[in-house]
Amino acid sequence: MNYKIARKLPPAQFKRRFGLSHETFQLILKALKPFWRTPSTPGAKPKLPLVDWILICLEYWREYRTYFHIGSSWGVSEATVWRIVRWVEDH
Repeated sequence: MNYKIARKLPPAQFKRRFGLSHETFQLILKALKPFWRTPSTPGAKPKLPLVDWILICLEYWREYRTYFHIGSSWGVSEATVWRIVRWVEDH
């Protein structure tokens, strides 16, 4: 599941899946956007956009699945999921 799919969910299903409404999700996105920067230096760029980072973190908080399971669902490593959750929590 990514944000392109999640935003098409009816409001009740979105809330059931992620634990909050679309409106609250948008407020979180607005609050985190100023902190979001893609590195201008050479190297690996983030594979997922900020909206997906927030969804990953919400899945972790809502379901408490392991980083491994969430990473395999999103196509990223366990360490990446840990870094995403840590970044969202810190900001």
